[in-house]
Amino acid sequence: MYLTRRFFLLLSLSILVIACGTMWQRLFIAGCIMAGLLLVLTVVDALRLYRRKGSIEASRIVGERMSNGDDNEVNLHILSHYPFTVDAEVIDEIPLIFQIRDFSRQVRLKPDEPVSIIYSLCPKERGVYGFGHILVFVSTRLGIVRRRFTCGNPQDVKVYPSYLQLSRYELSTLRTNTDTGNKRIRRIGNATEFAQIKEYVPDDDYRKINWKASARRHQLMVNVYEDERAQHIYNVIDTGRVMQQTFRGITLLDHSINASLVLSHIALKKDDNVGLATFNNNPGTFLASSHHQMQMPHILEALYGIHTDFLESDFRTLSNHILKHIRKRSLIILYTNFFSIGAVRRQLPYLKHISRHHRLLIVFFEDNEQNEYMKSRPDSVEEYYRHVVAEKYAHERKSIARLLQQNGILSVLTEPEHLTVDVLNKYIEIKMRNMI
Repeated sequence: MYLTRRFFLLLSLSILVIACGTMWQRLFIAGCIMAGLLLVLTVVDALRLYRRKGSIEASRIVGERMSNGDDNEVNLHILSHYPFTVDAEVIDEIPLIFQIRDFSRQVRLKPDEPVSIIYSLCPKERGVYGFGHILVFVSTRLGIVRRRFTCGNPQDVKVYPSYLQLSRYELSTLRTNTDTGNKRIRRIGNATEFAQIKEYVPDDDYRKINWKASARRHQLMVNVYEDERAQHIYNVIDTGRVMQQTFRGITLLDHSINASLVLSHIALKKDDNVGLATFNNNPGTFLASSHHQMQMPHILEALYGIHTDFLESDFRTLSNHILKHIRKRSLIILYTNFFSIGAVRRQLPYLKHISRHHRLLIVFFEDNEQNEYMKSRPDSVEEYYRHVVAEKYAHERKSIARLLQQNGILSVLTEPEHLTVDVLNKYIEIKMRNMI
């Protein structure tokens, strides 16, 4: 049994009146009456709350897994079996990693009428998150005594890479027109895979007329081509220390994992073979490219289990590993981060070695905090120097992209929040240009 703030306020008022009664007898009597009445009300209130056992039911509805970096709904169902209306404070024991220590909802429960409480959680890390019990503190309209009910069972929920983004991007990238991602890309070149022969209509390209088929059918027939399918796509993720920088609470590694998951899903929908590889100082996870229906669950589980040892990444080992295990020409999408052009020059021989056998696309990141700082206005000599240094680093990242381009390596320089869209657009562009 818990005594409420209202009880202590009434008790303090009674004591004050009794204290004043030392000078006025009538106040002393009034104070004693108030104290006695408070005692009676407390007993009556407690009896109303405790005369029935198990009068409150509460349950939590949450998925078996949560999506990293997205808002995930949690639904609490509260049901009162009291024959009268009660007020309740509902406290859900949220996983400690969220550091939400003041979660509380006030609801009014009518007899046998369920009430739902919906709130959302946005995890920033992959892993197992443990929910505790649901605590419901119930009081009558008098509000003098509260009774606590401990409901629900503790449960563990796994936080996977951002699978909620899959449906968000699927419709926009699988259209047959040129609308991809969040921008429009002009279609360049012709597809190389033959699809069918159909009758010629005035809008068809006359250069695709099949003269032999036209002669047999005694009417013009044209060849129809479509994007080449069953190409090999590999997401290669750097799990070294350079990927531990955070943006809005999520590391670059997790941003890359989320983008890899979405790209793998889209590529499989476009009938490509998709694989996965990770590395730091040594090769890590490797999943051979495939178009099997179970490939997507395998990729999801592999991405969920990725971790880092905060070590320096070895591109030489990566180059040897790729050329040993990936024999067919593929699109290698390498997620990493470079802080200086000198670091790129050291790794350039290994990147060129990969590029000679595969189409290599390097994805690296802009510094959002640095870009926001450059937008501010300097107000001192020291601030001017800091702006110059920030602009130097920003210019150096663009120089890195030009250096890679000069050596025949594709690149995407992007902000973490735009990573998924930019990578998807680049993938569609490469497919349209038949560059793999």
